[in-house]
Amino acid sequence: MAQRIDLTSEDLAIAVETAVRNITAGEVIVVPSEFGYIYLCDAFAQDAVKALHILRGDGEAVAAQVFIKDPTVLTGLVKSVSDDIKVLTEKFWPGGLSITFNANPGLSWNLGDGGRLGKVNIRIPNHNFLLEILKNTGPLATASAALTGKVATLDLTQLPIYESDIGVIFSAGILTSPGKSTVIDATGSQLKIKRIGVISENEIRAVIPNLLV
Repeated sequence: MAQRIDLTSEDLAIAVETAVRNITAGEVIVVPSEFGYIYLCDAFAQDAVKALHILRGDGEAVAAQVFIKDPTVLTGLVKSVSDDIKVLTEKFWPGGLSITFNANPGLSWNLGDGGRLGKVNIRIPNHNFLLEILKNTGPLATASAALTGKVATLDLTQLPIYESDIGVIFSAGILTSPGKSTVIDATGSQLKIKRIGVISENEIRAVIPNLLV
């Protein structure tokens, strides 16, 4: 059985230390986020990322999302960061904005697509526990702790796995979710809104008016 830690009663520093230790050891962990419970592991630990996809039942060429600690990390992960992206990240990170970039082809990672997509979706979560973990790790691969195509897991009693497959599970009780993140595609010559979520189109256009939909 996986170790379980109740974040409502555990000291934050001890919980973060436990999370970082498991991630460093190549484990997949379960943690709460703004949008439900998620899987989390080292983005550069290929066996851990593969295990994450197996837990979800993902098909081939499905890439995990990546969490980073601050926008400066982008320069090592993606081909380019435009001025418009800098404005968006300054306004909406940490938060519910996910951005898809052309990935740096020199990276030694496999987010699940074998590098074939040449893209990476990145976000800085607006969640204190996750941010504290990220201060002590590199980029982390993440995906909803639910079977592919299913709704987010908000209650750990509905976690669709054998707990022996997980290093540690961090509980924050039954979660509520505001919806989904808003997704911007930055892989073309012009930024494009791919999905409207918790950040509205009007909020995005107030910062960057010339967006495609």
